[in-house]
Amino acid sequence: MAKMTVKGHEFNAPLIRDSFDRRALQFKNNVITLLKKIGVVEDDIDVPLQPVAYKRGRASVSWYFEGQNLYYSYTLSRKFVENIYVVFKVIECEVNLILNKEKTVKQFIIDFSEDRDVEEKRKESRKLLGVEEDCNDLELINQHYKKMAKESHPDVEGGSTEKFKEVNKAHKMLKRELT
Repeated sequence: MAKMTVKGHEFNAPLIRDSFDRRALQFKNNVITLLKKIGVVEDDIDVPLQPVAYKRGRASVSWYFEGQNLYYSYTLSRKFVENIYVVFKVIECEVNLILNKEKTVKQFIIDFSEDRDVEEKRKESRKLLGVEEDCNDLELINQHYKKMAKESHPDVEGGSTEKFKEVNKAHKMLKRELT
């Protein structure tokens, strides 16, 4: 079986061939169960499902924990059900690290801390870097970033510190999403 590495965790790649909607619901319920193990209240967890799980779509989970809004999404697989599987596996690995005392709750919060409007900010970042709104090609994003960073660098004639910071922030946000 093929392996994949996401957010530093290696696990089996999804191989889902049937019962897409039922499996997506199972993965959603698994995410909720896992987060409850570390003390997240079920009412503070949101795992939206798509009406048709075999179509392409971003899977995400957002939750409120210890006074912080936390968020994780994945969109690189071809089907929503595969994306929600990856979200489940990443959350499973992270929760297990906490339960095994290999990771602190504080580090967990830092790793998943996001603003509520993160999806809108990601769209704006893609627009700023001049790539398509749904672009997930990190190489292409890196190419656009390097070109724009070089052009806007404060040490270059016509460069701007503010523009340079804006480009760096956009790149950092997308890189965090896609690695």
